[in-house]
Amino acid sequence: MKTIPKPLVMVNQWTIVISVVIALITQSAWILLIPLIANLSSLLFGFHPIVVVAKRFLKKPSKEYIQEDYAQLRFNQWLAVGFLLIASISFFLKWSISFNIATVMVGLAAFIAILGFCIGCFFRFQYQQWKYRRNNSATH
Repeated sequence: MKTIPKPLVMVNQWTIVISVVIALITQSAWILLIPLIANLSSLLFGFHPIVVVAKRFLKKPSKEYIQEDYAQLRFNQWLAVGFLLIASISFFLKWSISFNIATVMVGLAAFIAILGFCIGCFFRFQYQQWKYRRNNSATH
């Protein structure tokens, strides 16, 4: 099973939270392009520039940290990229309400994850349970 050290996951989450705070204060989406491009690069090419830089600052070998599930992180990244993309497009189309809603949603999700509850994990688990029940009810 592929995993990622938790400190690197948290660096990505803090990058999103800080970018969101700056974007909301300035009412500008340009700063959101940092986590958007970094996470999109990770999803499409397997290269996350923020995590690559942060990895250099780990004091212990990667395996000595609490590990996060890679598949779950990819699911969460798709959610984050979706909301960051909606926020960015909304900004450039001057749709301030959808810009603010999408920006607040991705920021809250990242901050709540930092505090210890993963909203994306909860939704993925519910979806997996639904698929399991649907597949089992079809075979019985």
